[in-house]
Amino acid sequence: MPCFLWCPHGGVASICCCFALCRRPPKLREISWLLFVFFSSDIEISRAQSPKAVDVLAKEIGLLTDEVEIYGQTKAKVRLSLLERLKDQPDGKYVLVAGITPTPLGEGKSTVTIGLVQALTAHLNINSFACLRQPSQGPTFGVKGGAAGGGYAQVIPMEEFNLHLTGDIHAITAANNLLAAAIDARILHENTQSDKALYNRLVPVVNGVRGFSAIQFARLRRLGISKTDPGTLTEEEINKFARLDIDPSTITWQRVVDTNDRFLRKITVGQANTEKGFVRQAQFDIAVASEIMAILALTTSLQDMKERLGKMVVANDKKGEPVTAEDLGVTGALAVLMKDAIKPTLMQTLEGTPVFVHAGPFANIAHGNSSVLADKIALKLVGEKGFVVTEAGFGADIGMEKFFNIKCRASGLVPSVVVLVATVRALKMHGGGPNVTAGAPLKKEYTEENLQLVADGCCNLQKQIQITQLFGVPVVVALNVFKTDSPAEIDLVCKIAKRSGAFDAVPCDHWSAGGRGAVKLAQAVERAANQKNGFKYLYSLELPVVEKIRIIAQKVYGAQDIELSPTAQSQVDRYTRQGFGNLPICMAKTHLSLSHQPERKGVPTGFILPISDVRASIGAGFIYPLVGTVSTEYSTQITSLPLTQIVREVHFLFDSKNNYSPNVISSSQSTA
Repeated sequence: MPCFLWCPHGGVASICCCFALCRRPPKLREISWLLFVFFSSDIEISRAQSPKAVDVLAKEIGLLTDEVEIYGQTKAKVRLSLLERLKDQPDGKYVLVAGITPTPLGEGKSTVTIGLVQALTAHLNINSFACLRQPSQGPTFGVKGGAAGGGYAQVIPMEEFNLHLTGDIHAITAANNLLAAAIDARILHENTQSDKALYNRLVPVVNGVRGFSAIQFARLRRLGISKTDPGTLTEEEINKFARLDIDPSTITWQRVVDTNDRFLRKITVGQANTEKGFVRQAQFDIAVASEIMAILALTTSLQDMKERLGKMVVANDKKGEPVTAEDLGVTGALAVLMKDAIKPTLMQTLEGTPVFVHAGPFANIAHGNSSVLADKIALKLVGEKGFVVTEAGFGADIGMEKFFNIKCRASGLVPSVVVLVATVRALKMHGGGPNVTAGAPLKKEYTEENLQLVADGCCNLQKQIQITQLFGVPVVVALNVFKTDSPAEIDLVCKIAKRSGAFDAVPCDHWSAGGRGAVKLAQAVERAANQKNGFKYLYSLELPVVEKIRIIAQKVYGAQDIELSPTAQSQVDRYTRQGFGNLPICMAKTHLSLSHQPERKGVPTGFILPISDVRASIGAGFIYPLVGTVSTEYSTQITSLPLTQIVREVHFLFDSKNNYSPNVISSSQSTA
């Protein structure tokens, strides 16, 4: 069986250390770097390391030559054929990294994920793999920055990770916008042509022969038409086949772009004379909010992806019935555009341990997890005693809940351990500390010892531990330590976490010390993974949609009850009538509070959770209620582009002679 094993080489000093990665039997492949104590930024740390060639990394972890598609020197696509070859290999342990309700700065789940795998493999000689989401260009060029981790717990090269990677998001953008164009084009043609003209366009004579395509036969079957000869359809059947009768007011499919462009919040399409007066209001969403991104993250094979793409509901017809991508006949085209994006991308950490980067749905308006396929492949590669560590976006009440109820349902995988990330900073905020604002200096309450604020704020940590326990999975608390945290504050948090039901609670210094700073966390995770696991879903899919929403609101968020607007109730009734009522729920709500009100910190109680609207991602396979004022519009998802920051960061990408230098957009210590 293929396996990989990290072998330490030499000792660890305060200034430098040397590592080597090998397979059994030991054959050292050295990777060296200097831990200069005067490094001041993630960029400098990243650039000080020379990554191994990706083909070497691929060989070390047991990949065959024909299972890898090399993209340059430091990244590669991994083919799905690997799953068939390793189908009899036992899976490794499955670890989810989640967090408490974060500050706007994030609490470092990505750095914990990377630090943990560096500790497991580089320092404890245990096979491990990190599976991370690909960052959107919007946040990367905004206030948040990149998502490669930070300090000495990073994915390298950072510029490759944060900028374009292998083009998956561009493929999603192309596929999404192709479908958007097909919707408007179909409405235009149906508005301006007769049934006969439409039919002749859809089923043309080619080399003297007229025949239905495979996708058209599928549409005929859905319409109840059993004929196979295009010339035998009646006028009524031609009308049913050729016309989708899309109601423009019900179109839910938006165009997307992966750039912060505030002027695309609301647009008008169809103003050219060639569109013959078909004008409607539309909008741009961020590319990673596309349902195609959610499908990429949840799919289990190329065939499964194609089927999911075909099921995507883009609008309703004038009779109130759903119109899908399959009805528009573009499923094959979408699948072709996504044929390479479905393959996970292989990269490495600063300490040379392997990482899969694949998919990147947001956690507040989507399910916020990396891909099922990356997890499945990694679980086979690490072997039965190895660990795969993946991350869920934002707090446990959002990303973790969706990981369990949506992603685990799609994958069939059972998690072994949850690592719950907390910071003293965030706990102080939940204890009544001043507002934390991205880009603004922290108030003294956050930089000086204040045990009372910490103790009061631990209510949020306790609540998130309770949420984890709802799913029957052991939880280890990882306290991401900052230099302003006092020993007394650190000790207090760990004691409260253990008293509240955590299997263990461990301070972590991975940001400043790399894997060495997360060894105790890794040991705790290894012990927890051997505990009895009573994993269970929170609700049955057979329950009514409203009841599933209520269970999440009450058991996870702590709401007293829910209140649906007339629009939301109407949509629930519509989706139930259309046969979509047995899908899981993907709540779209603020990540800054357990409630729907971002300013309510700690553990709010007694509130009624308002559901303003309910929408469906049928291809991805979930219903998503919109909570309060949250919106999927592009303008609400990311902060507008700060031009001065971009000027500063782009400067690092070029040398004094304006030649490109392989540098990177900076990534903060912690990312949400």
